[in-house]
Amino acid sequence: MDVMPLLLLVAGSAAIAAAGRRSPVPAPLLLVAAGLAVSYVPGVPDYTLEPDVVLPLLLPPLLYTSATDSSYLDLRAQKRPVALLSVGYVLFATVVVGWAAYVIVPGLPLTAALVLGAVVAPPDAVAASAVARRVGLPSRITTILQGESLLNDATAITAYKVAVAAAVGEGASWGGGIREFLVAAVGGVAVGLVLMAPLHWLRTRLKEPLLQNTLSLLIPFVAYAAAEQFHASGVLAVVVVALYLGHRAWEVDFATRLQEEAVWKMVAFVLESAVFALIGLQLPVVLRGLGEYEGIDAVRYAIALFLVVVAARFLWVYPATFLPRMLSARIRAREENPTWRAPVVIAWAGMRGVVSLAVAFSIPLTVHHGEEPFPQRNLVLFLTFTTVIGTLVVQGLTLPPLIRLLRFPGRDVRAETLAEANAQAQASRVAEERLDALLADERNVLPPPLADRLRTVLERRRNAVWERLGQVNPVTGETVDDTYRRLSREMISAEREVFVELRDGRHIDDEMLRTLLRRLDLEEAAAFREAA
Repeated sequence: MDVMPLLLLVAGSAAIAAAGRRSPVPAPLLLVAAGLAVSYVPGVPDYTLEPDVVLPLLLPPLLYTSATDSSYLDLRAQKRPVALLSVGYVLFATVVVGWAAYVIVPGLPLTAALVLGAVVAPPDAVAASAVARRVGLPSRITTILQGESLLNDATAITAYKVAVAAAVGEGASWGGGIREFLVAAVGGVAVGLVLMAPLHWLRTRLKEPLLQNTLSLLIPFVAYAAAEQFHASGVLAVVVVALYLGHRAWEVDFATRLQEEAVWKMVAFVLESAVFALIGLQLPVVLRGLGEYEGIDAVRYAIALFLVVVAARFLWVYPATFLPRMLSARIRAREENPTWRAPVVIAWAGMRGVVSLAVAFSIPLTVHHGEEPFPQRNLVLFLTFTTVIGTLVVQGLTLPPLIRLLRFPGRDVRAETLAEANAQAQASRVAEERLDALLADERNVLPPPLADRLRTVLERRRNAVWERLGQVNPVTGETVDDTYRRLSREMISAEREVFVELRDGRHIDDEMLRTLLRRLDLEEAAAFREAA
């Protein structure tokens, strides 16, 4: 197996993504553009998306990282709009886009058109999260988009399976489709519910951080594979497990949390970068074999389908936002009245991504038990590709200026800091009472300097948030908090240099140096987090 193409993909996409952080253009768009440009460079191998790799190997960790970073409480508070988008909209888009493709493209059977509709129906979790982080959407809108993108793949994949069954001549009915959807949804949630408590118990019982992080890396694959064994939704199983573990992450050992955060940030960065680059690299693959649909006709169909996809989302989002409020007094009393601006952003933020392409590549080659080729399979691949590229480029580029144009209220940093300070004050008061009670026990007697050190650390933590509200230094422009962090790091850096000099002078060995440096690293991390 030649690993060089894979290494080049990972290294190149990571470099472009890093450069994208210093560019006004979002990194996902730079990666897609780079993939498109590189795909026709002589000597570049074909990077064909393999559904057997993308769905079970790339999708679970991406869903897991997004779900653990999400708030279970926020998602529960927004369960109605999330359900309307992740289930209702996906089914609506499958039918509307499928019927439009059937009408627009001559000779495309309705069953194949519905397959196309199911493939392009779900907005992508990776695309939604990446763009939402970059543009700073209001928290409610971000929660709705993330919740939709976490759950809609299950609906779309089930709708796709039903449409493919009809297209290949295996028979499909409304009853069978509903039954398959219920089995996938209920089964996926059930598998997640069964796995989440034992996995959390195991995470809290393992005391070795390396073992805990190994388990953490395996969890999304275990949940996905277990659900798929029962023909249930692996997507839902991963999301349920991840939401539970993220909600209970405070019960895990601190060393595990620190390592997990670093490991999963790296995994998410590498996978997201490679996924967006892979999207662009599919161009030569999807252009092959268009046959009678090559040239201007294919472009015309692609533009028309893109417009239908965008329009269908607006047609669903606005009624789904306002109609329930008109019909239900309970919803009006319980939920804040939405403005017209939020549905605009939600409708325009429906970027498609790698899941749509991976599912499209899994379309069977033949129908009717292998007797005939799947009708216009290459055209379906092409239209899926152009829809993904169109939504990423057009909507991804215009979403930030749209949000600025709509003038959403920004984050109230002062109010957030005050809330944080009040929370820290309450926690510090309880911790101080606990410390006094512990020190009163003769089993916990400490020399006065050590007891005072504990109180000093507690006081520093309590005051750190309030200091963020203070004035800045007129000379450096730093807050007191920034100055404290900088001086702390300077002191640690000086200690680190001395330890290295002692090692170089053979006064201590390398093993002792690593022990001393790790202690400093932990202190520096603590100081940084305390002041952050």
